[in-house]
Amino acid sequence: MTQPGPGSLAGIRVLDLSRILGGPYCGQILGDHGADVLKIEPPQGDDTRAWGPPFRDGVASYYFGLNRNKRIQRLDFSTDAGRERLLALIAQADVLVENFKIGTMERWGLGYEALSERFPRLVWCRVSGFGADGPLGALPGYDAAIQAMSGIMSVNGEAGGDALRVGLPVVDMVTGLNAVIGVLLALQERQRSGRGQFVEAALYDSGISLLHPHAANWFTDGRTPRRTGNAHPNIYPYDTFHTRTDPLFLAVGNDRQFGILCAVIGRPALAGDPRYADAGGRSTHRAELKQALEAALADFDAEDLLQRLMAANVPAAPVLDVDAALTHPHTAHRGMVVEMEGGYRGLGAPVKLSRTPATYRHAPLAEGQDFAPLPPEEIPSAS
Repeated sequence: MTQPGPGSLAGIRVLDLSRILGGPYCGQILGDHGADVLKIEPPQGDDTRAWGPPFRDGVASYYFGLNRNKRIQRLDFSTDAGRERLLALIAQADVLVENFKIGTMERWGLGYEALSERFPRLVWCRVSGFGADGPLGALPGYDAAIQAMSGIMSVNGEAGGDALRVGLPVVDMVTGLNAVIGVLLALQERQRSGRGQFVEAALYDSGISLLHPHAANWFTDGRTPRRTGNAHPNIYPYDTFHTRTDPLFLAVGNDRQFGILCAVIGRPALAGDPRYADAGGRSTHRAELKQALEAALADFDAEDLLQRLMAANVPAAPVLDVDAALTHPHTAHRGMVVEMEGGYRGLGAPVKLSRTPATYRHAPLAEGQDFAPLPPEEIPSAS
């Protein structure tokens, strides 16, 4: 499914020194959009090569999901030869992405402060746990631990149940996205100043940033947010509901949609009930409303009802397993599953650009020693 033509970041050279998830995810996104990414791994390889099963040819699926559109090599930065090779590559790079424990690169003489004047155009992106200073500065960070510390786990899970980790590494992945945003902002600013800068995306900051609307609610009324299961804390009906067959999710966000829902399920009187006449009332009286809706939905087949609701512009969705989502016809239509030579399959780029779409050029584990030569028109000036 490789697409022709250069991506929007064609000509940008990225040195990806990161391991695990946030940094490699950042590097993969930059690579998907045309950047030339060299990934430098330690002699033993990225830790995620062992994070399985499942494995393919001795490498875990986890690694394959984060290291597309990169060419890789291994260097030992504790050796003179490894450091000299790294410096030679930095001299050619536009962006460096790393997530070493804070202080590690500095001990090697390879920190940002030591190198920024030598390489003034370099955008240096650090993915860290907590940042370099402050009460938790320089401590290592891990997705699930940040979910616990940031309050995410406290609002995830069934009402009355235990706090629950979100079932995917949401903090790591959002940190990777924030790293991409930071890199793009720095590259844009470099167009004006001619200078790179230091970019940091910390897991802790990213976890805290995800607290909407719970943080907004707390800022407003001071009440500690609680777990609400699948239900939205502010909006109702915005929840999973049982039908005669399968569960479905309703995402009803306004009075008009609620009125249509009630008409479709044969309960128009619910829309006129004073308790449910507006969004605030529906949220306040959610327990009674859920009971009334599920009593009505017990007469319906989920698939048939979903079609009727969606045709009437009432947001509703089936609750699909991962395999069903990945094989859904719309997933294929949106190009969200990528297939490449050699049997690689992975998730596609979610950002679509009309003239410079994402391209899929290198399957994970492709080897490479040097950046690709730049066309003459893309060689930066000395300014």
